[in-house]
Amino acid sequence: MKKAGIFLTGLVLAALVSCTSAPDMSQAVKAETGAITGKYADGVTSYRGIPYAEPPVGDLRWKAPVPKAKWEGTLNATRFGPACIQPRPRTGSIYANPPDEISEDCLTLNIWKKDGVKKAPVFLWIHGGSLTGGQGAEPIYDGARMAQKDVVVVTINYRLGVLGYLAHPELSAESPDGISGNYGLLDQIEALRWVKQNIAAFGGDPENITIAGESAGALSVMYLMASPEAKGLFHKAILQSAYMVTMPELKAAKHGQFAAEDIGVWVASQVKAASLAELRAKGGEELSAAAAAAGYFPLATVDGKVLTRQLVDTFDRGEQAAVPVIAGFNSGEIRSLRFLAPPVPKSAAEYEAKIRELHGDLADEFLRLYPSSDLKEAVLAAPRDSLYGWTATRLVKKQQEIGEAGYLYYFDHTYPAASAMDLHGFHGAELPYIFGTLQLTPTYWPEIPATKTVQKLSTHLMDFWTEFARTGKPSSPDAPEWRSFGEAQYYLDIQSGLTSAVRLMPGMYELHERTMCRRREDGTQSWNWNTGIVAPVLPPASEACP
Repeated sequence: MKKAGIFLTGLVLAALVSCTSAPDMSQAVKAETGAITGKYADGVTSYRGIPYAEPPVGDLRWKAPVPKAKWEGTLNATRFGPACIQPRPRTGSIYANPPDEISEDCLTLNIWKKDGVKKAPVFLWIHGGSLTGGQGAEPIYDGARMAQKDVVVVTINYRLGVLGYLAHPELSAESPDGISGNYGLLDQIEALRWVKQNIAAFGGDPENITIAGESAGALSVMYLMASPEAKGLFHKAILQSAYMVTMPELKAAKHGQFAAEDIGVWVASQVKAASLAELRAKGGEELSAAAAAAGYFPLATVDGKVLTRQLVDTFDRGEQAAVPVIAGFNSGEIRSLRFLAPPVPKSAAEYEAKIRELHGDLADEFLRLYPSSDLKEAVLAAPRDSLYGWTATRLVKKQQEIGEAGYLYYFDHTYPAASAMDLHGFHGAELPYIFGTLQLTPTYWPEIPATKTVQKLSTHLMDFWTEFARTGKPSSPDAPEWRSFGEAQYYLDIQSGLTSAVRLMPGMYELHERTMCRRREDGTQSWNWNTGIVAPVLPPASEACP
């Protein structure tokens, strides 16, 4: 009997192990570039740290990415690759989430796929971080929950800061195209090419790819929409808190920007490098930190090939990618980006006088939209709208003009911890709702309550985003219909619940569009960053720009 008891106990233990262990899903995916194994959990396999380009080191620093050569054997893709080199984030920032590892060898991507999916829509996410920080491995971007909705999720790394966007005369001279800069953008394009070539092996449809991003990720999506080099590599676009700002041009100082090559020469002087060879000899971390400390701010460059003209001009001419878009912004964008807001004026009289001095014949409309009755809110709302609100509206309008659908949203949701920090609807607040990562936010992020209301909102937003990736029309069961912008100017108002509404902030888009037009025509002023009491004097109206 004793032996029988031991035998039965062994059977019970074996049964328990059989029930609790995950099935073996480690069979290699046979992609075009080579075999790859991943990490399985809860019906989803993640493939982490897949190289899509050769390491951009040594002589490949500041060159277009070289496609990754096919490998022999099987790649063990169970660990995220290092983030691209970046300065450490500001201490105490709600976004601070320093990578565990950074390296110049960082051009990798990550994939999440549900068991059994075939020809599933592909959702490719481009992280934000001012083109200076961030990584595709951020927990808040974990794709497992989105993948459960039969979407193949991809996140990518791309070169950042001075390593990703530096232009320089010597770099242009060694380029066969006579250009430089835009290396981080070229990385994104190479990642898209890799996905188009390989994603079918993971159950994704290479003819149904949605590119999406927030903040600098959304800026990157606009760059991709504008770049001839990215044509045909994606089929839909989602832009969260995008900003259609002025870009430097490669060799000419225009629109209040120095020429990109001149910026590169200045950066070299700041980091004490007398030549390109000396720049390449410097350590990546040292170079990145020194350039950032000197005040280098990365943006893509109008180089005539990767980007042919200013974004506003590309979209005005209808030359952008003809794809449906979702675009939107948040009510409290500047509440977590206070460095973008000017100081609060001492009095209403001082504020009004300054606005009239700087905004001329548009001052009355400016003061109507941003009245002196609440100075604190006025200095937060004006840069929000000139950067994010105007851009989101412009995106859906310009897609509509070329016959594509545009879906506008306004994220005005808050919760107790965010409100206590005066962060109602802050920049990026929508991210954990869309990815279903409500409990995976960075350390200093205001804690999201685990309530049914919050979970329901997250479910609806994830549905909208994934259904848009699937069909080009966002929808969710038991949610209001999200209508395309159209003549009625529909938008989705996102608070604790959802409302289909019309005409978001009447007059806001028109004011900032007229302001941008005059500054662009003048040719010596940037747009977007400089608004309200910190703006240059607005040029007068003209026939082209009333």
